[in-house]
Amino acid sequence: MNRLTGQVALVTGAGSGMGRVVASMFAQEGANVIAFDISESALAETQRLVEAEGGTIEAVVGDVANEGDVQAAVDRALARFGRLSVLYNNAGIMPEEDHSVVDTSVSVWDQVQAVNVRGIYLVCKHGIPALIANGGGSIINIASFVAFVGCTVPQDAYTASKGAVIALTKSLAAQFGRHRVRANAICPGPIETPLLTDWLLTNPEAKALRLNRIPLGRFGRPEDVGYLAVYLASDESSWMTGASLNIDGGITSYYF
Repeated sequence: MNRLTGQVALVTGAGSGMGRVVASMFAQEGANVIAFDISESALAETQRLVEAEGGTIEAVVGDVANEGDVQAAVDRALARFGRLSVLYNNAGIMPEEDHSVVDTSVSVWDQVQAVNVRGIYLVCKHGIPALIANGGGSIINIASFVAFVGCTVPQDAYTASKGAVIALTKSLAAQFGRHRVRANAICPGPIETPLLTDWLLTNPEAKALRLNRIPLGRFGRPEDVGYLAVYLASDESSWMTGASLNIDGGITSYYF
């Protein structure tokens, strides 16, 4: 039997990068997937790939920062599959205009918080009642290693948002554990996704500088996160909640 047989998973940011890979891995492990993304074309490609692999997927176009869109995605999951057991909060942004607090605009700051924090709040607000009705489930929030370390080349809006994700995850774990709802955060290091490659991997000096800080000598791959996500979505992690799990090649353990 596949590890996620019988699970119904809502995956946000499923149109590309880690979200697309995790949606595919969940489906390969037997889950029914509701793929949610703001880009209709990207989402259509995710659906095509998952269905070509024999998976079951329902695509829902919408914005995680919009409450009506999130409610519609949860409603679609319940209408199509009758239940919901996994919330995979992956959607996030990291704009180039995000710098230090002293030179980041209020509009950029608010945009980052809206997607990276409000999006998780809304998915949990509307999704947790469905998990409770299901008899339990797993919430998996994507945070980041940057929530644990400072940087002299900052992205303060993004960093603050990921710290908030970890704090919220712990609160969810404490509140809903009695309902057999688990909440854990995955904290990736630099992962080779479009979000990273568009601005970093095209710059050899920036790439070399960051690789030098990673003891394992490479950037992460979406599949590295996906393997952990499958574990957290499965019953194998039934006694794990409130954890913040670094999967970063050792970058947060490197002093100098």
